[in-house]
Amino acid sequence: MKSPAGSNEQAVLLKRLRLWLMLFVIGLVLSGLTAFPLPAEVDLLARWLGAADVSSPSDYSGLLGWIVRVREALRETDARFPFLAYGTDWLAFAHLVIAIAFIGVLRDPARNIWILEWAMIACVAIIPTALICGAIRGIPLGWRLVDCSFGVVGIVPLWLCRNCARKLCALDKRFSPNSV
Repeated sequence: MKSPAGSNEQAVLLKRLRLWLMLFVIGLVLSGLTAFPLPAEVDLLARWLGAADVSSPSDYSGLLGWIVRVREALRETDARFPFLAYGTDWLAFAHLVIAIAFIGVLRDPARNIWILEWAMIACVAIIPTALICGAIRGIPLGWRLVDCSFGVVGIVPLWLCRNCARKLCALDKRFSPNSV
């Protein structure tokens, strides 16, 4: 039989894990949902930053120039080749499906610790992917670093969740941290 102190510690760890994991999942879902209306979002961002509706990327420099360039590319692509946006639809879908994978961790962190470890590996893999593919595609370094930050920021709650899950494994004798 578990001691009340152990049970209380488990409850605290589980609550902490679920809080961090929900923050991560909410970020994933929001990231996915924002991939659907990309042209409208970039239009809005360009306007908020002061770009005229009918302007050229050469009218601006720095970040605003890049955003106007992206807006122009999205407008042209949407007008001439709308089926290409289907790729970002699948990107959005992938974010939502990945978020669903964390239901297993919420239900049983000890048995599903591997999902946290898989997600941490994915966060690390964001960095070379953004740096290499971004360079090949002509994405400015600053923007690639923003993309890298998703991996750097994302790994923090996952690491905290993994630590909580490992402690839960140690408290729950049915599982050992190395057997899951």
